[in-house]
Amino acid sequence: MIKRNLFYGTLAMLAMSSCVSLSEHESLKTKYDQTAKQYNLTRQELEEIKEENAALTRQNNALTSEYGELASSKNRCDLTVDSLNRRIERLRQHYDTTMENYMQEVAGKNRDLNRAQNLLTARTKELNDKEEELRIKEQQFAEQQESFRLQRSEMIAKQAELEREEAATRAQLEAKEHELEAVRNSVTNALIGFADKGLKVETKDGKVYVSMENKLMFPSASWTVSKEGANAIKELAKVLEQDTTLNIMVEGHTDNDPYRGNTAVKDNWDLSVMRATAIVKLLLQHGPGIDPTRIEASGHGEFAPKADNSTAEGKAANRRTEIILSPNLDKLLRQMAQ
Repeated sequence: MIKRNLFYGTLAMLAMSSCVSLSEHESLKTKYDQTAKQYNLTRQELEEIKEENAALTRQNNALTSEYGELASSKNRCDLTVDSLNRRIERLRQHYDTTMENYMQEVAGKNRDLNRAQNLLTARTKELNDKEEELRIKEQQFAEQQESFRLQRSEMIAKQAELEREEAATRAQLEAKEHELEAVRNSVTNALIGFADKGLKVETKDGKVYVSMENKLMFPSASWTVSKEGANAIKELAKVLEQDTTLNIMVEGHTDNDPYRGNTAVKDNWDLSVMRATAIVKLLLQHGPGIDPTRIEASGHGEFAPKADNSTAEGKAANRRTEIILSPNLDKLLRQMAQ
């Protein structure tokens, strides 16, 4: 009875466990059905034997009073009882063997079930760890999204501010361009009498260029300013003295013919520098209100030509002095940098 209850309880536990796969459950059920069938047959046989044994016992009791007369019958009955007992023993051994095999099988299935449960526990823990990792990443992503939203809002606000600053800067640059155009007009008007004598005023790259050919400014191989050139510088100095916001760059240029003078000047580079400084000195002489820190002098020799030196016209165009006027943008650039 105990073995049978253990058998049914084990089967119930296996049937109720959700950790056993369907195929294993079906296999166990099939084996259970076979074992139960065999058990029922054995039990039926046992009941039959018990009934037969009871009948024999009743017969033996009935024949006790006739023991003497039925001794031979009793002996036969004893033999029958012994045979039946041996059969019962064989059946009991068979039943025990069957139950032992079944219990071993159940124990094996229990081991498999335990391994499956351990695996499931490990997989569940791994899944929980993954879910926690995912939760943390989702939280981090949400925080990054919020940070991005704040940064985007800041960038939008900054962009609007930059656009306002850009508009203000553009307006200031346009104002500077208007101022520069006014300077060009002033310079052009002041030097209009020299326009046909090799002097040209033009606006380029946000600057006013006053280009003076050497035929107006200097004798050949000399850095002494001619009288007519000095008059032009004098008129220009009046304009530059009035506008204190302009930076002044004086550049000397030559053609590529070698310098052949007999002075301390050794080459075209020296000559271009001497001519530039001569112009600077005249500007300061005729424009005492000009701040000398606004002026720079440089010489490029033959290394910044405007035209091809292979022709006489090209050489004449390259022999020039340029006064470059540009607005002082330091204040504006500081504002843009802030």
